[in-house]
Amino acid sequence: MIRHMIQRLRRFGAGEAGTAAVEFAMTVPLLIAIFMASFESGFLMIRSIMLEQSVDMTMRELRLGHYPIPTMALLKQEICRRSVVLSNCESNITIEMTRINTADWDMPTDRVSCVDREQAIVPVTQLQIGQQNDVMLMRVCVVQDAMFPTTGIGLGLPKDSDGGYGLVAITAFVTEPS
Repeated sequence: MIRHMIQRLRRFGAGEAGTAAVEFAMTVPLLIAIFMASFESGFLMIRSIMLEQSVDMTMRELRLGHYPIPTMALLKQEICRRSVVLSNCESNITIEMTRINTADWDMPTDRVSCVDREQAIVPVTQLQIGQQNDVMLMRVCVVQDAMFPTTGIGLGLPKDSDGGYGLVAITAFVTEPS
């Protein structure tokens, strides 16, 4: 009986039936992971480019004086209107505009404040509309969710407690004389 079992095991081990299925089962998870990482990085780049473009277009309109009384809500609305791929943009965006002192070029901190979606508290940011010939620095952060947060690039992104990562756009301009 034991001899019969050993012979059957030997025949089973020597058989080549199903080798393609084993190769398939070993390579499919790798291919899916590569696909998910490619899709996540592509969508991250699209979101980032759309945010940069919408901030640039909105700042151009602001510099040209098309917004007579610019407010934080108006700037958020204009940026979000132009960047169509950002989900829940107006509730997940933070704008900080500060005047840069040209005497000492003292820049704000490196850390850009983003919306903390876990708390009901919005970070303190300022909106200072500059006077003539002032250098203005504008930093925009939009929190977005990763499409595949547990694999590939989505796993490596620095995320908040709700799984969102911050997209940051920074621009500077000089307030033109009237």
